[in-house]
Amino acid sequence: MPRAHANGIDLEWEEFGNADDPPLLLIMGLGGQMIVWDEEFCALVASHGFRVIRFDNRDVGLSTKIEGGPEPDLLAAFTGDTSSASYTLDDMADDAAGLLDATGIAAAHVVGASMGGMIAQTLAIRHPDKVQTLTSIMSTTGALDVGQPDPAAIPLLLKPPPLDRAGYIEHSVDSSRVLTSPGFPFDEEGTRERAARSFDRCFHPAGVGRQLLAIMASGDRTPALRALHVPTLVVHGEGDPLITPSGGQATAAAVPGARLLMIPGMGHDLPREAWDTIVDAIVELVATTREPV
Repeated sequence: MPRAHANGIDLEWEEFGNADDPPLLLIMGLGGQMIVWDEEFCALVASHGFRVIRFDNRDVGLSTKIEGGPEPDLLAAFTGDTSSASYTLDDMADDAAGLLDATGIAAAHVVGASMGGMIAQTLAIRHPDKVQTLTSIMSTTGALDVGQPDPAAIPLLLKPPPLDRAGYIEHSVDSSRVLTSPGFPFDEEGTRERAARSFDRCFHPAGVGRQLLAIMASGDRTPALRALHVPTLVVHGEGDPLITPSGGQATAAAVPGARLLMIPGMGHDLPREAWDTIVDAIVELVATTREPV
């Protein structure tokens, strides 16, 4: 897979579809390597006439690890002291902008999930000329009064994963059971396989802590979202326990003209049964930006 030098670091990336088709950038969430965007999902998006690009955010997968800075102090961050943050979502959005530059893409349709949605929002705020459409999935605005996790999901943010492969896989399956869509079957086999691939590809828990701190240090985007002028789709699961539905509702309310798509039975994941609904909505959004023939 290719690597791109962007914003002073190296990002691992991969593409699907025809290189001459309109580019669509996928940005994954907290601790998620680009392989969390399922290859079949990427192929489905590409089949609608997109050049689909997925990549590893900084501090996960095969992209640059941001080491040598302060040790992330998450307990202090939960009391409001985020001084141990090595970077913020602004830096991660600049990474994405740099990736587009490095791949010769002037602007793209941008889709982000969870923290990736936060990065996508920030990319649209900081680099509006690079974002043709914005899709924010199971994400939030950064405001502290919306999207807060259910109590049962909070330990998932704080409990470090086991360091051994088998333990990590079981930890991932157990965590996914809490976050998974209550209205759709739990894909234990797929979850286990993805956890194994992620561990074998790059196990780097310190990066997850730094990414979490970046979220906490980035503040409320609501005022900046209200100033956006980009066609926007907000997708959220009605059963999301990690970023509860008010986060998606607040995002859609903040961005002028945004469409809100609430999916019954969806949790904090991308269930296969919801792919067509999500992709069709993205295709419909993109169609609003195309000149009539």
